[in-house]
Amino acid sequence: MSLPTDAVVALEAFQTVGSWEQRARLLMQWGERLPALPAEDKVDANLVQGCESLVWLVGRLQDGHWQFAASSDARLIRGLVALLLARVNGLSAAELHSVDLPDWFDQLALSRQLSPSRSNGLNAVLQRMRDLSSNT
Repeated sequence: MSLPTDAVVALEAFQTVGSWEQRARLLMQWGERLPALPAEDKVDANLVQGCESLVWLVGRLQDGHWQFAASSDARLIRGLVALLLARVNGLSAAELHSVDLPDWFDQLALSRQLSPSRSNGLNAVLQRMRDLSSNT
């Protein structure tokens, strides 16, 4: 499966940095680029269950392709979520269900820095995306 354009951009950016410090800085920058989520979307119904940090997620189907928006109260999580959005935005429901999260973060060379709780949280975000795409 070919990657969405934003995912290719993310991969190229992360493959050019060598040290963890540079990668962490880049991760924060990706998080800062996330568009602000409107206050009306920051409601309990949009909170992702299973995250230690607060993560809000909304999604909509547009011409058969999913577009998600998200926000988090934690800077590092915001960056990780931004990279997840880069990987999944524009996918169909079927493509969304076949996304391999560990593989994606391996490709970005970030998997070693994902604690079990962060991994679980990101999996919860992806599962919520899949749930939203199944309910249409």
